[in-house]
Amino acid sequence: MEVESVKCDCCGLKEDCTQYYISEVKAKFDGKWLCGLCSEAVREEVSRGKKSCGVEEAVRAHMSFCGKFNSNPAVRVADGMRQMLRRRSGDLATSPSSSKKYTRSASTRLY
Repeated sequence: MEVESVKCDCCGLKEDCTQYYISEVKAKFDGKWLCGLCSEAVREEVSRGKKSCGVEEAVRAHMSFCGKFNSNPAVRVADGMRQMLRRRSGDLATSPSSSKKYTRSASTRLY
């Protein structure tokens, strides 16, 4: 299976996916590619509340929401995960081999 890079039409986050997966996502969102975070937000918008809105309207609303931020939600989540992994790998390199001690130091830093 060939993998290609695709950019979210809402937030601009790039992901590497198979063509099959890309076409499946586009079929669900009126021909637009949405990353996992944006697709969940759109699904939630479609299913919530008394006012029923269609997929096309929910995609437009979410695209507008993402456009209001220089740093969009998906990128912030990815950056947060990257920072956690960097901290963890730094902790592993500098901490003693005791996993109990590592667990305490990691949990105090995350909160």
